Amino acid sequence: MSHKQIQENVKSGYADIVKRNTKKPFLSNIFQCCDQKEIANDIGEKIGYSEAELKNAPQDANLGIGCGNPTALASIKKGETILDLGSGAGFDCFLASKETGATGKVIGVDITPEMVAQAKKNAEKGNYKNVEFKVGEIENLPIENDSVDLIISNCVINLSNQKERVFEEAYRVAKPNGRIMISDIILLHDLPDYVKNSVEGHIACLAGAVKKEHYIDAISKAGFTDIEIDKQAPFPIELMLNDPIAKKIVSENSLKEEDIEKIASAIASISFSAKK
Repeated sequence: MSHKQIQENVKSGYADIVKRNTKKPFLSNIFQCCDQKEIANDIGEKIGYSEAELKNAPQDANLGIGCGNPTALASIKKGETILDLGSGAGFDCFLASKETGATGKVIGVDITPEMVAQAKKNAEKGNYKNVEFKVGEIENLPIENDSVDLIISNCVINLSNQKERVFEEAYRVAKPNGRIMISDIILLHDLPDYVKNSVEGHIACLAGAVKKEHYIDAISKAGFTDIEIDKQAPFPIELMLNDPIAKKIVSENSLKEEDIEKIASAIASISFSAKK
């Protein structure tokens, strides 16, 4: 699948997640079974967000599509400029905005216009004055050189098949001594072809994942140093089964419990930091 095709599929899929009323075949009729806000909060707690963080962010900001809590690791200082790669509806941006304060700034970049529109609505509702959102590609950031103190990202870089380019861009926009704090998905062993080659697999943050050594190599090649793994853990199978797109993969391929466990065992969530 080409880079352009992946981008278009990601935009379409995540636009549908915002709308929740899609007629796309891989998302239709699968949001009807349960309270999505409850699922999002349950996932948030399991991947490291506190009850206070989940309660204090705007109601529609947490879509339950992350895999970690990069802001918990960030040690954000007052007055810093923060950039969130793949900011979605703005959840991590809003958490970061409280830490950097009125003298700081948070910028969210997302490829999906519908996500950016929702994030802007959430910012307006919550009266967040130090947050802005931009439509843009993480491979070609609409951000000035040497302008960002901290770059965060939550389960997004795995969606790109140009990871080295993503980290080159991150390095370009980071200030000297700037840092990155990333939560993402990595592979422990290969996925089945029906996941790797599927549109749903890419949108569900599975098919684009690479093994840890390849991921770390992309960070290092970009120029970052002091790369540290802050946390690595098996990806909880219940989180995958709560993901509506992953559910569609299970349904369409008539997967048995052992098949699901094999897919879940192939992936892990990881949080890491590095410096420019």
